[in-house]
Amino acid sequence: MSEDRTGSGFADPHADRDGLQGPGPNERERPSGRRSTEGVRVDPDAEASHPERRTTISALVKHEPGVLAEVAGLVSRRRFDIDSLTVGQTTNPETARMTLTIEEPEPGVRQVEKQLEKLVPVISVRELGRDAVRRELAVLKVHDDDPAAVEAVAEMFDAKTLDAEPGTVTVEVTGSSAEVDRAIEAFQRFGVRELTRTGTAALARGTEWTTDAEQARYERTRTDAASAGTTPPTEGAEAYTDDD
Repeated sequence: MSEDRTGSGFADPHADRDGLQGPGPNERERPSGRRSTEGVRVDPDAEASHPERRTTISALVKHEPGVLAEVAGLVSRRRFDIDSLTVGQTTNPETARMTLTIEEPEPGVRQVEKQLEKLVPVISVRELGRDAVRRELAVLKVHDDDPAAVEAVAEMFDAKTLDAEPGTVTVEVTGSSAEVDRAIEAFQRFGVRELTRTGTAALARGTEWTTDAEQARYERTRTDAASAGTTPPTEGAEAYTDDD
């Protein structure tokens, strides 16, 4: 490797140099745009090209203590925008189903899937399509100053009366998140004293399996049940256990 040196043994600072010439310190492009809460600069072009969207992710997990806390910890650390999280039994007593409703841009949705798949208790993760069967339940306690009008609204949304006492009526509304939202808005005219609602429970439509690992596990459950001479559990059973 040749070197251009002066008699003193040092390179001549004024000598012509071949190769790439970089911009000077004042000519370099400086990044702009906002930073995330973690201090990471957010690319405004990437952010603008991925609008937030609401979607549902189903995760098949091992049915063991601490799984819900582990998933909740992941959500908290990564600051994912989770609208609801439900967990319930499946056809296999060894597994449970977690259903997450999130509102994130496309990269965020993919990141939720990847981070969930890294957790040891998680068996399979999948984003459900728009045609998936989704249901949510809400229980409302409303003022009963106008019983006839309350009953009319309840009938409109196929609400079930759970309790009726002087001054209040407690009703149950079941449907999609949008349907539950509309029912709550309709009951607001009477005054909603108390309200609780579950998150979304969801399954893939038709013969499609909700997550990739479920068919093999379901068939194994059926085989084990047949060998034991018992009846396998109902396919796709769900239970609401967490409030939104």
